[in-house]
Amino acid sequence: MLARSLSAVRYGLTQVGAEARAVLHRLRRRARPLVLVALIFWALAVFGGLSWTLASVALVAMAMVIMGQEPSDSESDDDFTSSKSQGRFTGPGNLDKEAAASWRPLLDAIPDAVVALDQNLNVMHFNALFQELFPKVRPGQPLSHVSRNPELNEAAERGALSNEPVVVDLFERVPVERRISATVSRLGGREGRRNLPLLLISFRDLSEQDKLAQMRADFIANASHELRTPLASLRGFVETLQGPARDDPEARARFLGIMSSQANRMTRLIDDLLSLSRVEMRVHLPPRGILDLNEVAAYVAQALEPLAAASKVKVIVTKSDGPVRIRADRDEIVQVLQNLVHNAIKYGREGGRVEIAVSRVLDGSPPSPRVLVAVADDGPGIAPEHLPRLTERFYRANASASRDKGGTGLGLAIVKHIVIRHRGELRISSVVGKGSTFSILFDELGSART
Repeated sequence: MLARSLSAVRYGLTQVGAEARAVLHRLRRRARPLVLVALIFWALAVFGGLSWTLASVALVAMAMVIMGQEPSDSESDDDFTSSKSQGRFTGPGNLDKEAAASWRPLLDAIPDAVVALDQNLNVMHFNALFQELFPKVRPGQPLSHVSRNPELNEAAERGALSNEPVVVDLFERVPVERRISATVSRLGGREGRRNLPLLLISFRDLSEQDKLAQMRADFIANASHELRTPLASLRGFVETLQGPARDDPEARARFLGIMSSQANRMTRLIDDLLSLSRVEMRVHLPPRGILDLNEVAAYVAQALEPLAAASKVKVIVTKSDGPVRIRADRDEIVQVLQNLVHNAIKYGREGGRVEIAVSRVLDGSPPSPRVLVAVADDGPGIAPEHLPRLTERFYRANASASRDKGGTGLGLAIVKHIVIRHRGELRISSVVGKGSTFSILFDELGSART
């Protein structure tokens, strides 16, 4: 009985020892990818802005995945020595391809745009966010072919020789203004390792942060001034109603009507400011929807028909042959046309006409096919000196007439920023006494420029 128990204990210890040796051997074989994964997450936490909590959770998950991989026949205990002699682990510069590829899913999961470069500064791998920044990127390309920005390329060269991360701000003017912070981090030593990246470059878009700061400054400089006048009027009328006009029903009714008008003006101003702020925050993000300009033009004309009828204005829609599709945010394009048609009705000739025309044109040098939507009126027109400034915030060609008709001075600024977001072009022409035309050019979906 005792002999059988001792035998069972010895057998159990033998099994535990064998399993321990197997775990140690697997750990030894997985040491390089584990160290590489740890280095990548350490670099992202220290230099790339990734939180330590997220980095730790992701590191544990990837370690479990790496340790849980079943060894192939060629990687078994019996063949380990032979695989080493065949050159699979011939030194620090070589690494099993399957193990080396385990770092690529990490880059795909990072919430910032990231690209990995080898010792020759060629692209090894990138995530989807990086491809949105540089749509023409391809694996194996030199970084200098991906981006012509000299500051980025110089930062990559310095990062390859530095133990510290290199941070550089990149400023773009086309197609929209934006600021991107790029951090170049070197992984491991200076020697190149087969199947492993030498540099990791992360990109963080700071455009929204800059826009918020600019919006605060604009609100203080402009909105406070625009709000001061109606607030002063409301205060004056309230004081009058509390004092001399307290027992005057006729004056009270007149003053309450003016107060209501001023309150409505402030409401419109706040609504337009909020709309403008939303558009400005998204101006660097290209739209993803698809719409037909013919359908949108007809919808806007129908929506504003009651307003046109009240002003005795006839709205005419001229459509292009067949669907005219563009990549756009439908709500924003509807807002653009509504603003333009509303302005044409409000500032045009009473009893006149407003035309919304959709067409295909040849534009540019050399000429290329584009689509055009134009809103034209036959009103008094706008003097030439005002045309360049019409899209500025709170600018009015005729301030008193604009305020009398409920204008906030922000409608065309909203139009301009929506057009910029859609990579379009706004053109304004006017002849005093004959009317004004506001035209927008877009790239048609499927054209060579799209």
